[in-house]
Formats: sequence, C-alpha cells, structure tokens
Amino acid sequence: MKKFIAVLLSLLLVFSLAACGGNNNSNSGGSNEATEEATEETTEEATEEAGEAPDAATLVGESFIDPVGAWSQYDDLIAQIKSETDFAHRVELMHQAEDILMATQCVIPIYYYNDIYLQKDYVDGIYSNPYATKFFMYTKMSNGSDTLRLNLSSEPDYLDPALNSSVDGACLAANSFSGLYTYDSTGVPVPACADSYEVSDDGLTYTVKLKEGLKWSDGSDLTANDFVYSWKRAASDETGADYAYMFDNFKGFPDIDVSAPDATTFVFTLNAPCAYMEDLMAFPTFFPVKQSAVEGYADWQTSPGGWCQEAGFVSNGAYVCTGWNHDTSMTYEKNPYWYDADKVTVEKLEYMLSADDTAIYAAYNAGDLDFADSVPTDEVASLLDNPEFHIVDELGTYYVAFNCKSAIFEGKTPEQAACMREAFTIMIDRDYICENIGQTGQVIATSFIPYGMADGNGGIFNDDPENGYFDGMGVTNDPEGVAERARTLLKSAGYQFDDDGTLSADTPIQLEYLTNTTSGHIAIAESIQQDLATLGIELTIQQQDWNVFLEERKAGNFDFAREGWIADFNDPINMLEMWTTVSGNNDCQFGR
Repeated sequence: MKKFIAVLLSLLLVFSLAACGGNNNSNSGGSNEATEEATEETTEEATEEAGEAPDAATLVGESFIDPVGAWSQYDDLIAQIKSETDFAHRVELMHQAEDILMATQCVIPIYYYNDIYLQKDYVDGIYSNPYATKFFMYTKMSNGSDTLRLNLSSEPDYLDPALNSSVDGACLAANSFSGLYTYDSTGVPVPACADSYEVSDDGLTYTVKLKEGLKWSDGSDLTANDFVYSWKRAASDETGADYAYMFDNFKGFPDIDVSAPDATTFVFTLNAPCAYMEDLMAFPTFFPVKQSAVEGYADWQTSPGGWCQEAGFVSNGAYVCTGWNHDTSMTYEKNPYWYDADKVTVEKLEYMLSADDTAIYAAYNAGDLDFADSVPTDEVASLLDNPEFHIVDELGTYYVAFNCKSAIFEGKTPEQAACMREAFTIMIDRDYICENIGQTGQVIATSFIPYGMADGNGGIFNDDPENGYFDGMGVTNDPEGVAERARTLLKSAGYQFDDDGTLSADTPIQLEYLTNTTSGHIAIAESIQQDLATLGIELTIQQQDWNVFLEERKAGNFDFAREGWIADFNDPINMLEMWTTVSGNNDCQFGR
C-alpha cells in the first residue's frame, strides 16, 4: 500500500516549481554546501521556466570524469594510493577515488550487508569472518553424526582458488585449501601454513617460515616452491585471474618477485608497505595449488581452472573433494594430511547444490540439511525469534550497477548519461527494500564503501551511514520532490514528459535488469521496477542461473544489474581497486 500511495502521489504531480536535491559528490565526504544547493536549484528553476532543458554538465558532481574515455585518471589515482607511504594522505586519496566512482552514478548502493543462515541446534563451531567466508573444519555435532549436511549455493563457478571471485566459492576454497594465513573465530588473521614471518625495516620484504611437514592431500610434500609457483601463476596475465590486481603492489608485477631459498622459507617483496598483508595471505587467490595437478590437465594452458572441475583434485586444506554430481551435490571428506587434522571431528561435508531457496528451506525443515545459507524472503519475518536463525554483520554493500557502455546511453554525452543514472539512483525506495524485503536490520547505503570500514590509518573511513552521496530516505520522505528532481535530470539528457509526469512516448526509456534467481534478489528487482515506473521507465527483469549470471555481468552483457561486494579485507582500497580498467571485477566496464 505504501508504494501504491507513493506512485499515485507522483503521478498526480504536474511540474512542481521547486527542484529537490543538490550536486552530489562535491567533496570527499559526499555532502554538499547549502549555498551550492540553493544556487543550483535557482538555476534549474529559471531554466525550466524558460522552457529550456537544463544543461547536464551543470548537474553532475565536481568529481565527475568520463567513465569510458577518461578512466585512466582513476587508474592512476588507484596506483598512487597503492604506492603512498603517507597513510594520512592515502586516506585523502581514497576519498577522492570514491568521489570519482560515485560521480559516475554507475554504482548505486542499496544497503550495507548482513548475513543470515539457518543452523540446527546440535551444530556448533561453525564461524564466519566479516567477509562472509564460513569455516566448517572445527564443527562439532552433538547428535552423534560425523557428517555435516549443508547448502551454500548452486553449482560453483570455479574451485581453483586463483580463479574464484564469488563468496560461495571462497567458502569452498577456505575449507579445502590453506594459505599462509587464515581467520580464527573472532575474525582475526592467524597463521595457517605459515609458522612465522619477518618484515624488513623498510616494510617491503617479507620472509615467511612455513610449518614443518606440510603435505598435499595426496601425501606429497608441500614446500615454499609451491607458493612461488602459485603466486606467480595467480598474478600472471596468462591465468587471467579476476583478482590478479591484488598483486600489483608486488615488485615486478605481473612477474612478481617471490622466491624460496629453501623448502620452508618463502620470500616476497613489495613496492610499498601494506597494512593488510596478513589478510592478503589469508585470501583464496594467495592459496597454493600443486603444479603437477594444474598442468596435468590436458588443456591447462587454455583452461587454467579445468584441473579441479571434477572430484578428486589435489588440495591442502581440511577437506578434499571426493564426490561431485554436477548441479546436484558435492562431497568433501577429511584430509588426514592437513596440518590441523587432529582437531577435525566432522569426517564428511555433504553439499546440496541449489539456488532455489524454497527447496533449500524445505530440505532444512525436513531434516535433510544441518546448515542452510539461504532463506526465502517470505519466511524471514517468521524466523526472527527462532534460535536456529542467525544474523551476523558483514563488511560489504548490496548495490545495483549500470554498464557504462550500455546501448541506452548511445547518443548521450557522458554528463547526460550520468544524469540519467542519477535519476535512477534517487528514485529507489531503499527504506522499503530494507524493511519489507531484507527484514533483518539492513542499513540504507548512501556510499559504496561500507560504514565502519577501517581507513588504514587508525581511524574509520566512514563512521556515519547517513554521511553519503545522496539522501537515502529522500524518496520515502519526499516522493514528489524527488520525482521532480529525477525529471529534471532526465530532461537534461533530452527526455520529455507528459502532463501526468511520466515519460513522453516520443522519448521512452526501456531497459533490462539482470539478476540471479534467489527470491530476495527478484523481490528487490520488482521493487525497483515499481519505483521507476513512477516516471514511466519500463524495466524488464531477466533472471539467470548463477554461473551464467556471473559471466554475463563480467562480459558486460547487460544494461542494469544486481550486484553485491563483500570486502576481502578491512581497507577501502579493496572496494576501490576493483574498478580499475584491467580488473576482472570491473562489471561496469569502466575505461573499456
């Protein structure tokens, strides 16, 4: 009813005399000076009263650059941030980078993440870090079973830790591979394959001592040379890893400077000190893979992840994959050669592969699952007081994104395209999405970098969720004013409106929204569809299976898509470096 009333009010609006909102992204905090807002509003009113379309160049933020033709400026800024040794200045530069990113209006934050899952009361010891990676190796089962039955998602895209870029894939990697570091139950990085390390006085050279007696799951020795091979492979252009850019602070990148003076000593050198190196050493891209296993696959050079697309591949973590019925189930069994195997009491993990949260919920209620990482949206309210229903904080942002090269921007200047996207941004009713779809206390997002993230200099990058780039409650509190502001933005891009406030048939906007099939994502898509219909924008929703969805976004085969980014470590650079031109996670196609 709330959304119906909002739509009705907006449809009754005919050319309001006052425009709402100001020039977003005018400084590093995302806020605007009152005098600038007043000047802009006066200019817009005068322009519209004169019957002229406002100039899009006057409406974009001061930090705006062409996200296609001028994006090398952003790339250069990220490179500067990653080489900066003055950490206070580094924070300033990261604010500048977020200003540029948000001024494109391609990245549209919706809410800051939390995570929900169901876990039977006889299960204990499962934990998650702030980056949504779940750890099952220390699970205890008080019902007498030695098998944990669980669901994370549907068929994994990649099990090769160097190639994975999904949260569910990271969970599988963390339980079947071990890096130099891992996370404990409090979310703190702790040694895994590493025993200790030393850093040179200039903070650039790391000398890591490995644990004695490390083994692969086939019983062969795991040595420092395995890390040399694995890190060089992940950083190389030939592998094509989405996260290869994480190595660009390493000396010699992409042919990084890593070495193994002996079997238990691993050395690597950076270009600039890194405050989050332990987090990188715990990240899947930095996990070891066995060279003979990788290159034993017939087409390993053209299909680098092919070596672990069937059960039985060699790994070095707590569990090894012993069964894989594609699109249905996977079985992992305890690896007796893991360095901490004597603490593993659950002998087997049985994964149900499905993205159908209704089927997953039914299996959980029937007693066929002990752990479920997905809950149907229409069941959340009834589960809030259930002790088996868990809500945990995460460091990340649920957002939607535009392909900056979409055909819907054809014939528009970069500034006009940004104004079009800003109109979409302000029309989304985030309060409705959080309260009626999320339902678990999600906080409205008004910036891409989540509030509460450390700034790398002993402080918090953004300690106030309301201090962002737009008013997250704007369309809720002032639907008429925000709708008129959106019309002004669209008029600057050449669109016309009828007397009822909707787009003229002469200048329609029709586009497709891409999402995967989970009920919550579909509900959010439908909510956005309804919000935009207020202006007469025709949004169709295209649902795709998970793996197809990931590849289509990555390839830029979309106009508008649902997205989400949970941080890989607690530093803003992780949320910013993913948008460089060469990044495999640059779904918006910036600079391409």
